[in-house]
Order: sequence, then C-alpha cells, then structure tokens
Amino acid sequence: MTKLAIMGAMEEEITPLLEYFTDIKKIDYANNTYYECKLDNLDVVIAYSKIGKVFSTLTASTMIQKFGCDTLLFSGVAGGINPELKIGDLIVANKLSQHDLDITAFGHPHGYVPGGEVYVNTDENLKNIALEVAKENDIKIIEGIIATGDQFVADEKRKDFIQNTFNADALEMEGASVAVVCDALSVPCLILRAISDTADMDAGFNFDEFLVTSAKNSANFLMKVVEKL
Repeated sequence: MTKLAIMGAMEEEITPLLEYFTDIKKIDYANNTYYECKLDNLDVVIAYSKIGKVFSTLTASTMIQKFGCDTLLFSGVAGGINPELKIGDLIVANKLSQHDLDITAFGHPHGYVPGGEVYVNTDENLKNIALEVAKENDIKIIEGIIATGDQFVADEKRKDFIQNTFNADALEMEGASVAVVCDALSVPCLILRAISDTADMDAGFNFDEFLVTSAKNSANFLMKVVEKL
C-alpha cells in the first residue's frame, strides 16, 4: 500500500477522522476539497464527497485516478433494517447493491443493468482485518449486505421491499457506487457504517444528533483498522 483514501459522504463523517492528523494539506479540485496527510509513513487522502451516488462516484474516482490512492476505506452512517442493528452499531459490507436501479420493465432483476451485477463485492482481506480489529477490541460489528440508493428511505413499505429484494441489513446513499468504482479499477475497498437510525424509530427522533455520534463511532473504529494496516 502506498497511498490510502479515506472517504465519507458528509462533513460530519470526516471531521472526526481529520482530528487524528496534524500536518494537513488542503487541495481544492473538481468542486471539492481533498486533505492530504500522513500517518507515520503512510500517505493518506481524506475527503467527503457530498451525498449520493453521483458525487461519491466522482470523489472515489478522483482519489484513485488523480491522487493515486491504491486502497479506499469508507466511513459513515447508515440506516439499519436488520432488527439486530441498534443505533451506534457497526456494519462492514461484504457486498452492496443499488436498490433504486430499476430496469425490471425489460425483464431484468432489481439492481441489475446489462454488463453489471446486482451485487458488488468488497475486499475480503480488508473486511477480515476489520472483523479482527473488532474482536481484539471487543467491539460489536456485523458483516452484511448494504443497499445504496439516491433517496433517504423513511417509508416502511420501501424498507421492507429493499430488505426482501436484496436481503439487505442496512441502507445508505454512497457505498455501492464507491464499490463499483473500486472494483472496476482493481482498488481494494472497505465500506464501514455505523447505524444512525433504525426501522423502528418514531418520526420525532433527532437524526442530526445520532448522525454525529454514529459518525464518530465509525471514524474511531476505522482509524483502528488504519493502524492495523
């Protein structure tokens, strides 16, 4: 590994990551800001993409092709639909799908387009390192399927559809697109999420509050993975 990319989707997801570094160089490029830093002898580039599949695709591609990153770690929050997942719990993706990708009118399954796959896998070695770190630190984590789409899903019927169609454990808005980029460019990636909301939350819960605490959970754990690398 020569250069590590660490991504989030929102500023709240990378702010706790940047706190681990002191000598940070800011580079503005393609309507975004990239933070170049070092951890011992490891070169690191950190950025948040903005929300959604298009922005995350742009940022992941930029980190790999412009900045020369050869491994990518994603840290952030997700909505839990597996009933075992509670707020603050961690999930590492073994594969991801795009739940809003739909050309079923042409006889294809949900999440599929010709030349693609319903699921994209993450790197087995990075996933196993994350599971090992969790075991060593006695931190609860599950591995599972994460479904990605360009919508914040609050509707129970939609959540049920995604869970039943993709066997998904969690929902978010960037992971699958980042994984597709990394898979196409042969860059190992890890998609880590901390749960910020769950299927059984009532409508009055404070998402912003749980966003900050869960983002810190994900970031702190991810840095343990980085130290292991």
